Order: sequence, then C-alpha cells, then structure tokens
Amino acid sequence: MFLSVKAMEVRKVRFDETFSPGQIDFSGEDLEQGSPLRATGVAELLPHTDGEVRIGGRYTVEMTAECDRCLGRARFPLEGAFDLFYRPAAFIGREEEVAIDEGEAEMGFYEGDGLELEDILREQVLLALPMQRVCSQSCKGICPVCGKNRNETACDCQLESRDGRWEAFRKLEL
Repeated sequence: MFLSVKAMEVRKVRFDETFSPGQIDFSGEDLEQGSPLRATGVAELLPHTDGEVRIGGRYTVEMTAECDRCLGRARFPLEGAFDLFYRPAAFIGREEEVAIDEGEAEMGFYEGDGLELEDILREQVLLALPMQRVCSQSCKGICPVCGKNRNETACDCQLESRDGRWEAFRKLEL
C-alpha cells in the first residue's frame, strides 16, 4: 500500500491492511511469514513542516525461522506498535556535513511522493525479532561430535575439554 503525501495534504490516511505470506519479501533474512500480517494505523502530514510525515499503528504476525541451536523450525508470534517520523530525502540532499540533534537521529527519510507501507512493516518485523532465534529456552541444540539433535535423541558423546595449545603451560612449575 502506497502512503501518498499528496493524499495526506488533504486528510489523514488510515490503513487496515492484511498481507498474506509472500507479499512482503523476507527471503534474504532466512525468515518465512507463518501467518497473515495485519496492520492498522494512520499516516499524517505534520502541519507547519516541509513534508514531515508521522506514521503510527500496530501489527500482528507470526514468523518462522531456523533455530540457531538445533536447526529445527522456530515460531515467533509478534505483536507491536510503531510511531515513526519521516522527512523528504531532499532535506539531507546537501553535500556539506550537517550536525543533527538527538530527535533527528530518530527520523527516517523518504524519496518521491510517499512511502510503501510494506517497507515500513518489514523493518518493524525485523527489529522485533530476537537476535538469537531459538525454538525454546530449553533447546539443547546439536551435538558437536555426532551432529544429532539433542532435543530428539540423547547421545553419549564425550567432549574433549582440553585444548592442546595450552599443554606446554600446564607443565610449567611455579
């Protein structure tokens, strides 16, 4: 859905959209959209500014990814709110360096006549996902010796805890 700045000049643009899996591209992130992504909110042009836009709303979706420990499928139900501010990219089009204050560091920029809601939602979902994606906190992972998933099968592998590179230091007498 395109959020047009021209339409925002007349009135606030409200959205209530549902994006089925595949409509928003998460392929480069090793993610799959497991449920429809539902987003509601409003976009408005802020008065007395040079094209500054505020977009606020809520979203819900379930994402699936490979577990970082056991390589199984992990589900991540996400629900969140966003309140974002954007300025036209022409605002920073100058070639000289410009100091920005703390409030401007939270500002996004758009080019052309508006913003794509799909791009905003993709960014919000990626930011909401945990850094370490695990199927559960109790996930045992994969055995580094035999490669079995320890959640499914117990193994009797013994890990060699000694690092041979330090053996010469262990022989030193103090």
